[in-house]
Amino acid sequence: MNMEPLTKAQIEKIQADQLFQLPYFRGMLRAVEQSFFMRLKLEQPILDIGAGDGQFAQVTFPKTKIVGIDPWWQPLAEAGGRKVYALLAQANGDELPLPESAFPTAISNSVLEHIPEVQPVLDEVARKLTPGGKFVITLPNHRFKTELWGVEVFNRLGLRRIAGQYSRFFNRIARHHNLDTPDVWINRLKSAGFTEVEYFNYFPRWALHKLERGHLWGLPNLLWKKLFGKWILFPNQSNPFIPIKMVTRLLDNPICDDGTCTCLIATR
Repeated sequence: MNMEPLTKAQIEKIQADQLFQLPYFRGMLRAVEQSFFMRLKLEQPILDIGAGDGQFAQVTFPKTKIVGIDPWWQPLAEAGGRKVYALLAQANGDELPLPESAFPTAISNSVLEHIPEVQPVLDEVARKLTPGGKFVITLPNHRFKTELWGVEVFNRLGLRRIAGQYSRFFNRIARHHNLDTPDVWINRLKSAGFTEVEYFNYFPRWALHKLERGHLWGLPNLLWKKLFGKWILFPNQSNPFIPIKMVTRLLDNPICDDGTCTCLIATR
């Protein structure tokens, strides 16, 4: 994928969209992913596999005809309040209540790694796409198991067994079922009927370490969300808990060979 540089205005918009709305460790990752979708020219209507609460679609696809599905009712209700989706449906990814060959584009942002039986979902998405349609996927890859900060610390101490236990614990808490190499995903997508798959990696190890440790530092955000309905109470660039410079660094150079996440673009 040819990455055109972002303008200053685009970078500032992404920072405000993500870091001013989400805990920083989640906002860092979503900011990079938002920048990818902003660069792509996606045909409408767009099918969003795993709409969640709709925050990502609201900031990334304004004024776009987009249809969202998700198996969980509570986040769908929140997504409905954002008024971004033309249609929302509660459904599992392997049984979409939508016509076949109806969408030129499908997206899935940090969703497929959470689905234990993912092949039927890929098969179903392929059926909903028009011939030549694109399926754009972002997700963590196999390095989420081996490149964690905690794993590195325990390995340096010679505690390799504990390092493995920590990796399994972290990814179990994150509900990660599919942390696989790009080759594994390419085989799955081709098995589903996609004819061509491009990919690139992003989110370097240092950013993963920042995200990982941020789960602890983000606990106050959870409290604020419960009490006030907002993750961030004071959204501004001078807030020391919002890593503006780090995100700018990621947006300036988003692609890296040893990235801990992968973006795949599959053509039906």
